[in-house]
Amino acid sequence: MAVIALAGCSGAPGVTTTALALLLSWPLDPDRRMILAECDPDGGAVLHGLLQGTLGDRYGLRNLSVAARKGEFSDAFWRQLIDLSSEDGKTESPRDRLLLPGITDPAQSASLSAVWKVLAQMFRGIETEAGHDVLIDLGRRGAYGPSGVLAEQADAVFVVVRNTLRCLQAAEGRVRALVERVGDVSVLMINEGPYPAGEVQRVLQVPVVATLPYAPDDARVLSDGAEQPRRFTKSPLMKAARTASTLLVQRAALRRARLDPRGVRAADGEVTRAR
Repeated sequence: MAVIALAGCSGAPGVTTTALALLLSWPLDPDRRMILAECDPDGGAVLHGLLQGTLGDRYGLRNLSVAARKGEFSDAFWRQLIDLSSEDGKTESPRDRLLLPGITDPAQSASLSAVWKVLAQMFRGIETEAGHDVLIDLGRRGAYGPSGVLAEQADAVFVVVRNTLRCLQAAEGRVRALVERVGDVSVLMINEGPYPAGEVQRVLQVPVVATLPYAPDDARVLSDGAEQPRRFTKSPLMKAARTASTLLVQRAALRRARLDPRGVRAADGEVTRAR
């Protein structure tokens, strides 16, 4: 299991849409959960995008700052999660795909200065003790300021980049800064532009680990709550997201093994020798 952070750059590369596609297509074993946390200091998008404001702002990251001061962070964290699981005809939801919504106003980020480190520890505890995967949406700015501790504590960090000239130019400086901070960064590429993965790797000097298709109609289902077409879960976007999730976990496991030469944890929680 892994803690994986997604970061972006200017030019709206689609970090949140990518994160939602991964959350909803992530392959899960029984008794495992996938948690997506919107930790963008510029504000989350899911409450008024995918969920179309149906839940108001009763849930979310902003409610954790008070809980942290009261020493009630752990209990409050689980109460703030929204179930996005697909029931697949079952009478009860499996509650295995959960969302921690982000703040609704960038001004609220000032109250979270003491929360980021506690949240990073919480994610690591969930991954270690419960064996759940955690996906962190850092948005365009979250990997570089106070919330950057989430990137530092993650098993792997991926920058979401569109392979257009505008996005690649914007990504160069951000990727360099992030490499300096966390030491190891990879790219998840949105295939909108003319540049192949090899060229993106050459320009950014980091590996492209996975690619998602540029599919604006399907993406609007996730970003804006547009009507879901038939067989959406089997669309090219969601199929590619499922493949990408496996590649991201593999990359995280390799990085963990490299950083801990004594061994890496197996899926059952035991420690095995790195090879």
